[in-house]
Amino acid sequence: MTMLTPRTPAKLAPPGRSRRERKAAELESRTRLAGERLAGLSSAPGVRALQSVDASAAGLTHAEAALRLERHGANVVAHERAPRWYVQLAKAFRNPFIAVLVFLAAVMYWQDPADPGVVILSVMVGISGLLRFWQEYRSGRAADALKQLVTTTCAVRRRAGSGSAPTTFEVPMDQVVPGDVVRLAAGDLIPADLRLLTAKDLMISQAALSGESLPVAKADTRAPDVGQQATGDPVEADNLALMGTSVTSGTATGVVVATGADTYFGSMAGSLVGERPQTNFDTGVRKVSFLLIRFMLVMVPVVFMVNGLTKGDWDEAFLFGIAVAVGLTPEMLPMVVSANLARGAVAMARHKVVVKRLNAIQNLGAMDVLCTDKTGTLTEDRIVLARHLDVHGNEDTEVLEYGYLNAHFQTGLRNLMDQAVIDRVDEAEEVVVDARFAMVDEIPFDFARRRMSVVLARNTLVGDFGRHEHVMITKGAVEEVLDLCTHVADRGETVELTEQLRWHVTRTAEDHNRQGLRVLAVATRTLDTPRESYSVADEDGLTLVGFLAFLDPPKADAARALEALADKGIAVKVVTGDNELVAARVCADVGIDVGTVVLGPATDALDDTSLRELAAHTTVFAKVNPVQKARIVRALQAEGHTVGFLGDGINDAAALRDADVGISVDTAVDIAKESADIILLEKDLTVLERGVLQGRTTFGNTIKYIKMTASSNFGNVFSVLVASAFIPFQPMLAIMLLVQNLVYDIAQLATPWDRMDEEYLRRPRNWDAKGIGRFMVTIGPISSIFDIAMFLIMWHVFAADSAASQSLFQSGWFVEGLLSQTLIVHMIRTRKIPFLQSRASWPVMVMTVLAVLTGLWLPFSPLASSLGFVALPASYFPWLVGVLLAYCTLTQFVKTWYVRRFGTWL
Repeated sequence: MTMLTPRTPAKLAPPGRSRRERKAAELESRTRLAGERLAGLSSAPGVRALQSVDASAAGLTHAEAALRLERHGANVVAHERAPRWYVQLAKAFRNPFIAVLVFLAAVMYWQDPADPGVVILSVMVGISGLLRFWQEYRSGRAADALKQLVTTTCAVRRRAGSGSAPTTFEVPMDQVVPGDVVRLAAGDLIPADLRLLTAKDLMISQAALSGESLPVAKADTRAPDVGQQATGDPVEADNLALMGTSVTSGTATGVVVATGADTYFGSMAGSLVGERPQTNFDTGVRKVSFLLIRFMLVMVPVVFMVNGLTKGDWDEAFLFGIAVAVGLTPEMLPMVVSANLARGAVAMARHKVVVKRLNAIQNLGAMDVLCTDKTGTLTEDRIVLARHLDVHGNEDTEVLEYGYLNAHFQTGLRNLMDQAVIDRVDEAEEVVVDARFAMVDEIPFDFARRRMSVVLARNTLVGDFGRHEHVMITKGAVEEVLDLCTHVADRGETVELTEQLRWHVTRTAEDHNRQGLRVLAVATRTLDTPRESYSVADEDGLTLVGFLAFLDPPKADAARALEALADKGIAVKVVTGDNELVAARVCADVGIDVGTVVLGPATDALDDTSLRELAAHTTVFAKVNPVQKARIVRALQAEGHTVGFLGDGINDAAALRDADVGISVDTAVDIAKESADIILLEKDLTVLERGVLQGRTTFGNTIKYIKMTASSNFGNVFSVLVASAFIPFQPMLAIMLLVQNLVYDIAQLATPWDRMDEEYLRRPRNWDAKGIGRFMVTIGPISSIFDIAMFLIMWHVFAADSAASQSLFQSGWFVEGLLSQTLIVHMIRTRKIPFLQSRASWPVMVMTVLAVLTGLWLPFSPLASSLGFVALPASYFPWLVGVLLAYCTLTQFVKTWYVRRFGTWL
């Protein structure tokens, strides 16, 4: 046998090219080699594939698997790997604001290496970069820990030793190794590149690799095959299943021929590594960032020219211009955004919400439409078999027996209703499965047919000879099964299914649907010519024997949770594959205004515009397939909604990807968990509501900082321009401006830990760049009014009207400017009256109090002379209190007008 070999590195591109060209050539080479290797395995018999990885159909032993895991490494690709800490540290300092500060510090150092401003700027850069690094590094570690709560596994056949019988184990997907024999069923992710050994009605979604939205069929294989005709594209091979794809229906077994970076998907991982597409929130932050930088680039030269022309000291004017530039730079913005998202993720984890992608937190807060299935969300997800009925609605044990046989012998995706049938029989001991039956074949469930069948051998005696009679038992949705029936079992006799009888049995099922019961039909067929293999084409000419009626009670708190979401501005739309009568009944029981239920097939006849109008006014969609679910989500998005989708099935994967925020649960199928942005550790709308509130809090605290910074900076520019134009000396030394900005920045570090008013959390929040600009030009100039008032007070009341007394003037404006900037934190953080109607969180209160005390202490401190301060007279402070009270009063009046005029604040 051919022994396993470690991963072979791809041939590198020749030197002399750019780094991007070399990387592209290397990726192309790796992909081509992986494709050629897989194509060779596809065209060879299955036994050759087993030999190539030194394995057998019985699977590896545990010891062999451990050795191969050590040799080949974990079965992971590069796209989820976090950068090393030193790379994260370097990236934390890579943003435009820090670049501006570093440039300004370099200029100041070039001017005067002993300038204390260089130290202050270095401290600012260090605080911003290091805090951002720490927040992102800690959030990455927390996210990794949280992801361990959501483990993706696969079924692998392994043995205890070389002579032991094989047993199927669930192992984490990253521990799969070459040579493992994997079992596949509907809903599974393909864990690695597999050469299929057996397959039955296998359909695989290969959209991640091929872009084809429809699943593709793989060849049915029962025994070691001879391979297929060679193909240049492994995606097209009908006996290969590749990492990155998923099973939509059917069953199969396959041997792992490549893992991790050696897979076809992994060979392309380099092209997948990179930044995710920017969300609306990211785009908004970037726009505001460069708006403030452009504002700085325009205003700083103006300040420099005005000071140089009016004072005649161009060196001093230059340093003052640099200080103003620092004051206009919101260097803490990247750190505040990172801290908000990281804190939001940790806080949501405490409420059983795992955030896989940090930026999804903002989308969760912005969500105004939630599309959800009803099962497990509105109901208890605790299915019980309530009744087993004949075609007339009477209890019938024979129907229970057939339903039990179907559920007991199937090997595919067993759902809650199958388990309910088994539990019902196990409890009552009404049906005994013995040597009368033996498994022959099955036709697994899929979401297009909405049914599944098993074929059993019924052992009977004819004369002295035993004969194995094959019987097909089909269970599924009433309409789909009834369409295949030609006869009905009626009181022990088989009668033809007439139109009148069809209407009668349909009415029986509908009557139970209206009672909130989920009804499945059970039908049988005795097969005239027994054989080893059966297909969907054999599901015909069936005899309807009766119905199984299941009950999934509504959750006791579902109505309250829906009401709470409605109070938060979130419209809930039920999008289910279930029967419309059951869906309507359950929705009505939990207080949903059902209106007209729209069926999935009805949406196929509508163009996009018509579907948008329909989706806007429809609350319940029933009998929808995966494609229709995704289309409904896109229609709602086209209407301007931020759409969340809560789903846990394979039929939800497409909609989860298309939604603005995909939400799944830890018990969901693998592909649903991988498609989701957020995972709930409890499938409960109450848990989701808490996550929404945390998302809005995270977004709100970020907007607070942006609006505080934008308005404060805008006001400072006006004050500086006025002072520079009319005062014969510098209104404040450059070092004073730098110190003021440093203290103010430190005070704002607590913003991510602030609370939000309940009124803010009651409706969805989204980015509004235009509103930020309007807020800046409306609120910013208010501080300039009182800065000018302080100029006049210092000039006329305290006679600080000449160069000889400029230190008194500068000290007075420094204290007033710092305290007014600090107060703006409390004025802007709420639309209410601060301190009286809304108080900040204790971290914000502590930081702002410290900033105020620092500002009052500096003119009297040992640092005063080196910074250019002088002690302020006691008579200054009543004037200071008066100016600040007037400032807060006017700001509150303007705030009230602003809210009435524009209907919003933050």
